[in-house]
Amino acid sequence: MVASLVVSSAQVGAAEAEASAQSDRRVQERQDPGNLTELRKEAERSAKELEEATKALEKRRSTIAASEKQLKGKLTALQELERRLVVMRQPVSQMAELLYVQPLNGGGVLPFLTGGADQRTLRALSDANQIVAVRQQAVQQTSALYAQAEQLASEAQELRAGNLLAEAQLAAEIDTLRQRSDKIVKSLTAALVKLGIKIDKVGRAALGCDPLRAATAGEYPNGLIPRGMLCPLQQKGFSLRADATIAFVSLNEAFKQRFGKQMCVTDAYRSLAEQQAVYYRRPGFAAVPGRSNHGLGLAVDLCGGVERSGSVEFVWMEKNSKKYGWFHPSWAYSSPFEPWHWEYDPQLGSLLD
Repeated sequence: MVASLVVSSAQVGAAEAEASAQSDRRVQERQDPGNLTELRKEAERSAKELEEATKALEKRRSTIAASEKQLKGKLTALQELERRLVVMRQPVSQMAELLYVQPLNGGGVLPFLTGGADQRTLRALSDANQIVAVRQQAVQQTSALYAQAEQLASEAQELRAGNLLAEAQLAAEIDTLRQRSDKIVKSLTAALVKLGIKIDKVGRAALGCDPLRAATAGEYPNGLIPRGMLCPLQQKGFSLRADATIAFVSLNEAFKQRFGKQMCVTDAYRSLAEQQAVYYRRPGFAAVPGRSNHGLGLAVDLCGGVERSGSVEFVWMEKNSKKYGWFHPSWAYSSPFEPWHWEYDPQLGSLLD
């Protein structure tokens, strides 16, 4: 009975194929992103979907673990039932064999039918009746146990099949989402390269430009983000967190269309050591080391006209920067007065159309 609880690999394979096909159809329904902002948003959306699907798989696996425990209990109960059936069948078989070898104490039913039955014959007949009654009861109990065993086997089969098929479907969906995410990130990296982001030959810098790693970069202390977790700007020597760089490149392209030149950058990500140097060199005009948004890879200092409050470039930035997730913080208008300082807000960037 237990040995029959096998789920066909064809069933699992069919479930995987169907889940993969459904995921592929959902992916194909999307339009491929046409510009940098759309690529960034699609990459972030793919990352979110992948994260949610992974969480769903983990939750499902937790459910499966509980279901497997239930399955184990059913299989244990099934094995115990089979053991009891073997025990019950043994005495019934022995009684039947005894009656066959020594029917009614050797005299059979003839003395009883001819009226010559003595006390021993009657006692033997009574014993035979008792044996038959016990055998009948055993048969009934055995039938009930068989029915119970079949029910347990059916439930165990359903549990095992459901667990395997559900996990196969989720795994197929996650694989499709991961492929989609990888494709978008590669397209995004290629777009950044075309716009002047310098990626080394082995692609190390490309890792820092993966927007899916932005949250990971945020796990490091202020000013201690590894260079490999940062994405370079078009302006040589400067870098930011991946999502901030991608948004800044889009802002830079819009600025270039308006003014015919790239944005001028004097500072971007600032390590803790660099924050300390600036703090002691320009007291009152730099945040306490370890508290600057420069140390998070989310701030830039600009030049080329933007550093002058009220200039055409500054006004243009005030009007257009939020479209790309960048803004001029309120404190920088007065305390201290820093028209050149601009920051990226990931939440603001996530709201972009």
